Amino acid sequence: MEACGMSSPKESANQRTASLFGRPSYKSLTLPLQELATLFSQPLTSTKPEPMEQATPSPPSEQPSSVHVEICQAPMSTLRASQMHELVRGYLMRAGALRDSVDTEFSDTVLSEHVISITITDVPTDKYIDPSSPHIRLHVYKLHDDGPSTEELEEESNVSSATHWMLPATEFHGLWESLVYDMDIKPKLLRYVETTLLFSDREVNSSIISWNRVVLLYGPPGTGKTSLCKALAQKLCIRLSRRYSYGQLVEINSHSLFSKWFSESGKLVQKMFAKITELIEDPDALVCVLIDEVESLTASRKASMSGAEPSDAIRVVNALLTQLDQIRRYPNVIILTTSNITGAIDLAFVDRADIKQYIGYPSPAAVFKIYHSCVLELMRVGIVTPRRDVIELRENGVTFYTQRLKLIACKSEGLSGRTLRKLPFLALSTTPHTAAIALQGFLSALDSTVDTQLGDREELARQ
Repeated sequence: MEACGMSSPKESANQRTASLFGRPSYKSLTLPLQELATLFSQPLTSTKPEPMEQATPSPPSEQPSSVHVEICQAPMSTLRASQMHELVRGYLMRAGALRDSVDTEFSDTVLSEHVISITITDVPTDKYIDPSSPHIRLHVYKLHDDGPSTEELEEESNVSSATHWMLPATEFHGLWESLVYDMDIKPKLLRYVETTLLFSDREVNSSIISWNRVVLLYGPPGTGKTSLCKALAQKLCIRLSRRYSYGQLVEINSHSLFSKWFSESGKLVQKMFAKITELIEDPDALVCVLIDEVESLTASRKASMSGAEPSDAIRVVNALLTQLDQIRRYPNVIILTTSNITGAIDLAFVDRADIKQYIGYPSPAAVFKIYHSCVLELMRVGIVTPRRDVIELRENGVTFYTQRLKLIACKSEGLSGRTLRKLPFLALSTTPHTAAIALQGFLSALDSTVDTQLGDREELARQ
């Protein structure tokens, strides 16, 4: 079978950014995205530059990056963190060399009683790590299962102004691991937060070197920008559990901050951030503020001048910018924002964002990995048989099912992550309901569903 190309010469790096979301839980889903590039005719990364005439060797004191082991402790477990560390280190030593993985099933009865999952992350690609390595960092945490609460700023309004979660939350468990990208967006965001903490700890003069603790993710709808923000907040609370006792995520409902009363919208923004400041003033809490569709609050003031009542919209933008400038002095807050329409955002807000990251549609390699995770999940629950990794299924020495899934992934290029995650469900809805469906039958149904989805999209575009 012919392989599809990964990208055209005209394709920009931004267009190759991919963000998918969902929650695959099959514990053998450990294949790095770079390995998937070998399934296609071109590699994911660009050609390496020619080496310099005299390469500078790495400093002898340079330390390898840390490998993180995140232990989700059972809610009824009473073991102390030190006991959990000892228990999990024994598990790691028995497991041997480590690679990125998520384990939820344990033969050890003590582990099964006290641990929900063990997630090993940040292992360098194509490398195994000795479990006795001093660079392994253990993080023990428990999930909050109380669900979100809501906040209302106006007594007469029935619309919530914000949704509030205690972190780590059960709702976001496993979300970070399910996100797929062609670029190292997730490590980039984690390094950004590490740098903000470093600058705060060393008391860097912000008048000389400025940082605002604001992240802007932008791109087309359905690419998982909001999911990434929530997953990042969850991940930070886990990684920084020794520094902060607990975490909080406040998602602001931008549309609710516009009052029906003239000139009151700016005051509502001030009230919202006054409540957020109360949370931030607790030094033991890490507070992540999510503003989805931030263009609603930061519409260009220049464009607002042409409206019938422009002053209220301008007051909202001014109030938000003022609040962002005030809370940036706190070391325990991160502002996460998303937008589908960046052209409508006021440039003063864009300038305040430390990171402006494009989140686009997935490449064929990323689509393949998301389909692969869906197949593994359906196998795990027994809907698709046999229960084996599709990557390992071979026919006369050729990965037959892998090639079939690869061609479906190539055909699916241009679909959003939100759509891709629905296609396996839609594919199964077109087949007769039986106890289980063979893998070949499922792939055929998925192939037909992709054709239908592409045809529907073309028909809508002609309307």
